[in-house]
Amino acid sequence: MKILITNGRVIDPHSNTDGRLDVLIEGTKIRGLYPEGSAPKADRVIDASRCIVIPGLVDMHTHLREPGLEYKETIKTGTMAAVKGGFTTVCCMPNTNPVNDTMAVTRFIVEKASKEGACTVYPIGAITKGQKGEELAELEMLTRTGCIAFSDDGRPVTDSLIMRRALEYSKIFDIPVISHCEDLKLSEGGVMNEGFVSTIVGLKGIPNAAEDIMVARDLLLAGLTGGRLHIAHVSTQGAVELIRTAKSRGINVTAETCPHYFTLTDESLVSYDTNFKVNPPIRGAKDVEAVRQGLKDGTIDAIATDHAPHHVDDKNVEFDRAAFGISGLETAFSLGLRLVEEGVIDLMQLIRKMTLIPSEIMKINKGRLSEGADADIAVINTDKKYRVDSSAFLSKGKNTPFDRWTLKGVVEKTISRGKVYEWD
Repeated sequence: MKILITNGRVIDPHSNTDGRLDVLIEGTKIRGLYPEGSAPKADRVIDASRCIVIPGLVDMHTHLREPGLEYKETIKTGTMAAVKGGFTTVCCMPNTNPVNDTMAVTRFIVEKASKEGACTVYPIGAITKGQKGEELAELEMLTRTGCIAFSDDGRPVTDSLIMRRALEYSKIFDIPVISHCEDLKLSEGGVMNEGFVSTIVGLKGIPNAAEDIMVARDLLLAGLTGGRLHIAHVSTQGAVELIRTAKSRGINVTAETCPHYFTLTDESLVSYDTNFKVNPPIRGAKDVEAVRQGLKDGTIDAIATDHAPHHVDDKNVEFDRAAFGISGLETAFSLGLRLVEEGVIDLMQLIRKMTLIPSEIMKINKGRLSEGADADIAVINTDKKYRVDSSAFLSKGKNTPFDRWTLKGVVEKTISRGKVYEWD
């Protein structure tokens, strides 16, 4: 079947395209891009008037929860939430039950995603067995079975020697080690950012140093080994400055942040709303500004969601007992558009940080609109406003601090491997 997308503003960071073009899809691939009105005939025509037509978004940091935690999310529901948010590729973290530290679990994820996934799913394998930080997982076997990166996300690798070895292997396999940077002794018992607000509300804080110390250590290890280090969910001013300096010295490091770290401050937690509870925590105004500047100058390469869906019972408890995490796939691009409106980055930069750059970091053939590429496309009306309604999320996780916010950027259609998903 041939599908023609016409009348849209096509933006492709890979070719630096920004103009009025028609996009022709044949089967699961893009057949070509043509000047408006000159494309071959198609079986179906999609009118993208008033919309941008961009590569399907790529999330390099998603928690799909399956296997073992299906009451929070499944591969099916998580990927449906992804396409609703304009994502056609997600990379799923290994903190499932059992942990993705064996070939059997990796195979399960790959096969389940091929049968039930609405979009492409790439598994990320654990750095250490059981994510316990004590012994390296069988990294070579995980790579051979389909893992495209290693991470103990949700837990830091506290043993520096093990982290060194992981980075050495990352150099051999040419895939990134994604580091969750947290000093567990400094963060122990903390539930929000340490500062004036945590003092006022009487909640135990997590200091910036808990992130900064581990970022510094991992940057030193990356310099020592030449391995491929990727810093996950950057949230502090100190981390941004450390990464910026490391890049200037030629250290092989990339970094991501998430929408809640450039949108919210810890003042939001005066409400004691557990939907604002996330790890690392939402920080202060200076940190938010530093993250925004990091996105602007390229210190922070990519925007990821850290989509962490939870059952309502995990959040509907006292703040100290509530689970960490935000369900982020269905609001991420709209929150990124706020950066464009505020002049922090332009629209091309935003799309690049959510498509091409994550694909390049993970070395996957995604995030581009070109002849022969996978037919992964998002059609988005960037001017249309909507009111966030978490109860209507396709994700099982309704845990978002952005419920009832009015945002711009309605995903009208997502095309994943040639299959069209659309909503009223």
